[in-house]
Amino acid sequence: MRSLAAIAFSFAAAILSLCLLPVGHWVFWAAGILSAAGGVVLLLPRLRALGRLRVYLALITLSLAAGLLYGRGWSALVAQPVQDKCGSSHLFSATVCDWPEQRDFGWRVTVRLADARGAKAACYLSDEAAALLEPGQTLLGSAYWQDASVIKGTELSTFTSRGIFVLLYCEEMPTVAQGQVGSLRYLPQRMEKAFRDKIARIWERDGTVASLLQAELLGERSGISEELSVRFSEAGVSHLFAVSGLHCAFLLTLLSLLVGHRRRLLAAVGTAVLIFYMFMVGLTPSVVRACIMQFFLLLAPLLKRDADPITSLAAALGLILLVNPYAAASVSLQLSFGAMLGLILITPRVYGFFRARKQPRARLAAKACTFLTGTLSSTLGAMVFTVPLTAYYFGVFSAVSPLTSLVCIPLASGNFMAGFLTVLAGFVWLPAARILGYVSWALSKLFLLTVDLAVSIPHHALYTDTNPFLVCWLVFVYALFILCVLTRDRLRKYALAAVLSLLALVLCVNLRAAEFHSGALTAVAVDVGQGASTLLLSGDDAILVDCGSSNRYKHPAQQVLSQLGSMEVRRLSAVAVTHFHADHTNGLAELFSRVEIDRLYLPQIEDDYGVRDKLVALAQEHGTQVLFVTEKQSIPLGQCSLTVFPPVGSGDPNEQGLTYLCSSGNFDLLITGDMSGQTELALIGQYDLPDLEVLMVGHHGSKYSSQQDFLSALTPEAAIISVGDNSYGHPTDAAISRLEAVGAEVYRTDNQGCITVTVHYH
Repeated sequence: MRSLAAIAFSFAAAILSLCLLPVGHWVFWAAGILSAAGGVVLLLPRLRALGRLRVYLALITLSLAAGLLYGRGWSALVAQPVQDKCGSSHLFSATVCDWPEQRDFGWRVTVRLADARGAKAACYLSDEAAALLEPGQTLLGSAYWQDASVIKGTELSTFTSRGIFVLLYCEEMPTVAQGQVGSLRYLPQRMEKAFRDKIARIWERDGTVASLLQAELLGERSGISEELSVRFSEAGVSHLFAVSGLHCAFLLTLLSLLVGHRRRLLAAVGTAVLIFYMFMVGLTPSVVRACIMQFFLLLAPLLKRDADPITSLAAALGLILLVNPYAAASVSLQLSFGAMLGLILITPRVYGFFRARKQPRARLAAKACTFLTGTLSSTLGAMVFTVPLTAYYFGVFSAVSPLTSLVCIPLASGNFMAGFLTVLAGFVWLPAARILGYVSWALSKLFLLTVDLAVSIPHHALYTDTNPFLVCWLVFVYALFILCVLTRDRLRKYALAAVLSLLALVLCVNLRAAEFHSGALTAVAVDVGQGASTLLLSGDDAILVDCGSSNRYKHPAQQVLSQLGSMEVRRLSAVAVTHFHADHTNGLAELFSRVEIDRLYLPQIEDDYGVRDKLVALAQEHGTQVLFVTEKQSIPLGQCSLTVFPPVGSGDPNEQGLTYLCSSGNFDLLITGDMSGQTELALIGQYDLPDLEVLMVGHHGSKYSSQQDFLSALTPEAAIISVGDNSYGHPTDAAISRLEAVGAEVYRTDNQGCITVTVHYH
């Protein structure tokens, strides 16, 4: 069985190398060399003395060669033909694979292209009729084809790892035919929608609970708010909402309660149910991996074989990559397999280490100890390989995950089984299901309460992107515990390693905080994508100017919270808003719930979007003083001064925003929000502004802002542009040229991330 593991892991390693390295002729050279090496190992008489090791070496080298050739060939046959059409408009014929998803500007539906060897596309439609599309229907129309692997000059694996190689942008609604709508092939998708709708009806009085159950039972996370998603990530419980081995284990536990201990019946029913469930929740890497491993576990006793977790894990990985080699670049796949590898290799050793210690004699205490050590061992094992991955991909890892898992995993287990039974009851009699639904409601509320408590703990989440010292700390911790494993097994050394790790963590956190507090003023342009957020720190005062983004993948509140955590700031003296547009304010709701805020400064202007009223209500709810700015005034900021100027323009909300001037000695920084050139001239005409050291460039580098007369009057030495993915062309070449013409050095958050300016006086 371990031979299969050697073959599958080697095959996967070769596929992964294709995702990481540039495409070229090296693939064929490498495959040839590896094949030759495998042949030599098998045929060379002198190596026969190696016995079984010789066979493993041959299997590994030949599997590496096969993986390289398969991945390259699959790409040439499946991906390349559709990608060659990208960059222009073409006719297309496709079959709808799943239900449409609502986006900001219409609908997105996944389709399988006709005559494309199974290649899929994401089709973007603005017509409201797209909401009525069903799996199995066929589309025929014209669209602009865009390569899904490169978006706005950035290489992405988000789509290709799911088998989607082209994005189709349709100006008109394609012709829709019924196709195979009633086919059994699409029964899992119809059942998934029926489950989703039934959950919404049973828990219709509490949308949060309904969205939690949709995520836990079906992996459907679209209903979970961005704020809640951030909390789950920081508490280390996000994996409970990505259908995986844990959920399959819950489902099998439920089945075993129904069928009893009849092994053959459980194997037959369990295999069928898992296959259906796998297709129902969307064939994500985590659920495919989990189901294949469960198949091995169910069938091994019937075949009178021992289930080998490493072999089943390798088989799952090999099968996934055979279907789509590009899945190797999937972050969810890497996290899923990394967690499982840790559970297989590390958890038994950690559990054995704990169980080797003296156990309590009392029966209840012994059971509690077994549960605690088992849960803790599983969590630590899963974290060993996933923490480096989450730190690398997301710049964050949860420090409280072992603690939250002790409470949240049992709650999630009970909620899954109770929720599943409640939904099944809902198909029989809805009123009874709503009564049963109170069990899941209570479990969900306890789950949310646990998450809220976890994220209230200082340093519950550690952000490596805002504190590079934490990367060094991770390397130190891993090296320390590897050293412990390689030396004699004594409890004292692990206790010492834990203490040293904790002391090193305290040192790293305080070193980073000291950097921010070392100057008279620290200003941070927080990278929130296409939006704005500027953090000002001086002495004991911290003030945030704006907090919002129009990019879905950027959580402005999370970005600000990570900065505040690195600064060791627990309270904001004030939040100051330039104007009420979403890309400057949509992160404030989450921020109010997480940080104590003393004052809120707002422009005294009309707001057609209701943002002003929402912010005032939030402030009143959290005991924050609201101040409307109608005249020039000064805001306390430690050793510095922050002057706020009232609106000087009219008409568009961009022109009626507040302006902020932060001064520290001879240093001056100006924040103008989104005002245009005409309002900029009105500002310098009405107020006597100093020469600037730093200008927070207006309107994300729009061609209508940062006009020449304005820049010539203020002569900024540095210009910071807060910008991200957008369709407006921000920052424009015209704006950058004008900034450079006055000698300003230009910095951009989309290129350089968070930009920090520290003012020192010697």
